[in-house]
Amino acid sequence: MEKKIKVGITHGDINGVGYEVILKTFADERITELCTPIIYGSLKIATYHQKALELPTVSFKIIRSSAEAFDGKVNLLNCVDGDVKVDFSQSTPESGKASLQSLEKAVSDMKAGTIDALLTAPINKHAIRSDTFRFPGHTEYLESHFSHGGNTRSLMILVHDSLRVALVTGHIPLSKVASQLTKQLITDKLLVFNASLKQDFCIVRPQIAVLSLNPHAGDNGLLGTEESELIAPAIHDAEKQGVMVFGPYASDGFFGSEAYRKFDGVLAMYHDQGLIPFKTLAMEDGVNYTAGLSVVRTSPAHGTAYDIAGQNIASEASFRRALYTLLDIHRSRIRYKKMTSSPLQKHYVDRGGDNVKLDLTKEDDLND
Repeated sequence: MEKKIKVGITHGDINGVGYEVILKTFADERITELCTPIIYGSLKIATYHQKALELPTVSFKIIRSSAEAFDGKVNLLNCVDGDVKVDFSQSTPESGKASLQSLEKAVSDMKAGTIDALLTAPINKHAIRSDTFRFPGHTEYLESHFSHGGNTRSLMILVHDSLRVALVTGHIPLSKVASQLTKQLITDKLLVFNASLKQDFCIVRPQIAVLSLNPHAGDNGLLGTEESELIAPAIHDAEKQGVMVFGPYASDGFFGSEAYRKFDGVLAMYHDQGLIPFKTLAMEDGVNYTAGLSVVRTSPAHGTAYDIAGQNIASEASFRRALYTLLDIHRSRIRYKKMTSSPLQKHYVDRGGDNVKLDLTKEDDLND
């Protein structure tokens, strides 16, 4: 029997819709047949949300550590002060502190190996800022803890069925995007994207489209030179390293003509260039996935949704899909590791003479 995956779930900002989508998801008892969930938060706060929003009752199994989580139960690990005030739709220092406490405990358990994967409810980036959290968001914080050897860059990928949109730059002002772009950065992101599509999404030979930075892909330098000086050279470098990559394409025509359907992944240059079309197409049940880490982490594609918090109208579809995606990726990584752990040596045949000779002394440098 396959061992159930232990999923650590952070409650996010307690004044947003985090607990609402968590409670709505786990009101379906069949979810615990797929995994062993562990919510990092507070029973008192969870109960407050449950009663205030008149949500179906979720029966929690209170545990003292993730190591003692029970299969078939919705486990809850109290790691946050239950007396903190819930103030729906408000960004408060207390809500930020509670979200950080949940995240820090889950990350600690992930490092200790007592949970297998991480699902994060949305945080408020302003409220969570502190002396120990000086990051633009989850992605950068998790990169500081789980990057491979401290060298591999993380990559934000927005996922919905066969649509996967990744970002070269993330949570930075638009005015700084052009200055942050380099040929090496774009190449690095393409390599991480390609590796993720293989190991996390089981695509043997991924085809990746790259978007331009400027309108009309720079229009031969009339509207900018980043395409010819940075993006095209990065595409060429990635191709030399075995990546099937195409572009750069002007973003408007690329999405308007539905050209994205022809590719396994799309690499955008900046946050809104990728997220605006993605959320237009898949706002309800899109998933935010952080590739390039040594662990699997997903999140719903929406934010704290303060505008509807406390009204019992938030949809749990994106959170539920984030859980399913996490489970799929975790299993894909295990399969990929098994398949590539002992690759067969390629055989080279000398066909220069009449006699065919088999040379087994050479090894292939590429490990696809």
